[in-house]
Amino acid sequence: MIPRLLEKYRNEIVPQMMQSFNIKNRLAVPRIEKIVINMGIGEAIQDIKILEKAMDELALIAGQRPIKRYAKKAISNFKLKQGQPVGCKVTLRRARMYEFMDRLLNVALPRIRDFRGVSVDSFDEAGNYTLGIAEQTIFPEIDYDKVTRIQGMDITFVIKNAKSKEQAKELLRLFGMPFKTKE
Repeated sequence: MIPRLLEKYRNEIVPQMMQSFNIKNRLAVPRIEKIVINMGIGEAIQDIKILEKAMDELALIAGQRPIKRYAKKAISNFKLKQGQPVGCKVTLRRARMYEFMDRLLNVALPRIRDFRGVSVDSFDEAGNYTLGIAEQTIFPEIDYDKVTRIQGMDITFVIKNAKSKEQAKELLRLFGMPFKTKE
């Protein structure tokens, strides 16, 4: 079964992007290549069970098992040794990516208290967009009663073929990303 947002991309977004940016070829239209969800867990240095719990919650949210991320350098001020686990990440592609994006835009973001939109300033030079979320409880997959610790995450949308930040922003806006309006 084809994800709803993938159908929307093929049937609505591609023609609109081709028209508004004067793109001749459908394959030259910017597209989302992958979504990377990253959780940095500093407390994993003292207690590895916190990292395991965060990995289980991230697996529920993303729909696939995350990998552990390890410290690249030792930092004595943080009592961090090289090679110690400090976080986890998951990379979503194809159908899982579109399903996660659909849940994020239509279910999770509207559940944030006093939500006014996401920042427009989080694009990098390549056109990739990074969104920081303060707590994992906005996702309906997470049972609020079983959460022992509030954990934030970074969600990065890696966009391919974007010639400028404006093209990347327009692509995400057409998908339904609720950007803040400048006042």
